[in-house]
Amino acid sequence: MTATTLFQRTTGPLGAPFLLLGGSLGSNLDMWKPQLPRFGDRLRVVRFDHRGHGGSPITHRQYHIGDLGFDVLAMMDRLGIERASYCGSSLGGMVGLWLAAHAPERIERLVVIATSAHQPPAEGWLDRARQVRAVGMEPVADAVLGRWFTPRFRAALPARVAPYRAMIAACPAEGYAGGCEAIAAMDLREDLARITAPTLVIAGADDPATPPEHGELIRNTVKNSRLVVVPNAAHLANVEQPEAVSQLIVDHVID
Repeated sequence: MTATTLFQRTTGPLGAPFLLLGGSLGSNLDMWKPQLPRFGDRLRVVRFDHRGHGGSPITHRQYHIGDLGFDVLAMMDRLGIERASYCGSSLGGMVGLWLAAHAPERIERLVVIATSAHQPPAEGWLDRARQVRAVGMEPVADAVLGRWFTPRFRAALPARVAPYRAMIAACPAEGYAGGCEAIAAMDLREDLARITAPTLVIAGADDPATPPEHGELIRNTVKNSRLVVVPNAAHLANVEQPEAVSQLIVDHVID
């Protein structure tokens, strides 16, 4: 299996604990900007783009969640990171579950946000992949934005929402479609019992894409885990409720 060389940015003081940040389907590493002030002097933060997203190369073949996990392991090897905590949102959380189950020696602590171990029906994801390949990302940007943020947040803070709509529209259609196909084929439910890293599961109370019951399944299966449901937040809870989510992450990662 050939890993993709991921685009990444590393910030924070040398010697601080490492925290890897993996983003949502259709995002890039800038989705974590609201967290950087809180993490700044306490964590060595590595933000990265999944293959086909942001600055990472597009892979013109079908791949699976495990392939995205191998990409992260190759990035860690390239950066000389033997072991790190990992925080992932949505697709990034799926990758985190895979990593914690299949490479437990590399993952210190795990945070998964607005994510799922299994998200059927597969045909819905495959339809979405076909759609963006046919029409591109711009025509679907508003629908994705509607899942990312609550109506109240979008109406009250349009200037904060606008960069995220641009982020969706700029995502390469092939990269987005590849991520959809990986989710369509994903079933990590049997892997959850293998996870030993202390795990924090965060769900947005108003998330239409991955409702809190997906987080409940993870919490109920991963032995050393807990679930926090964040009110007034949809799929990108880290953007809609940055202070609350950032504090939860810091408290979990820095014991």
